[in-house]
Amino acid sequence: QVQLVESGGGLVQPGGSLILSCAASGIIFSIYDMGWYRQAPVKQRELVAAITSRGSTNYTDSVKGRSTISRDNAKNTLYLQMNSLKPEDTATYYCNARVTVISLTTRLYDYWGLGTQVTVSS
Repeated sequence: QVQLVESGGGLVQPGGSLILSCAASGIIFSIYDMGWYRQAPVKQRELVAAITSRGSTNYTDSVKGRSTISRDNAKNTLYLQMNSLKPEDTATYYCNARVTVISLTTRLYDYWGLGTQVTVSS
């Protein structure tokens, strides 16, 4: 059974920092491309940051320069460090694991966690 369990969210003051974690189980973590998404009320879910199985990263423009995505394949864990938090960062943050396996057929494996709430407010 695949599980992605996010943790580390909470209430943070503007300008503060936090580290989100996503513990994965039931998958071969090292072969998956991983990502952090977020969804604020009445908004669509958006990609925040992603890291490939090889370690390449990309970030949405709004978090570039103040966020770092990383992974520890030995611990099957994904991280997102966010600094200089702003009220507009308030959202539920979701962990995503995705891989396309090509053999006799092509199959996409795509898993989501249940999310962790981040609220940035004074």
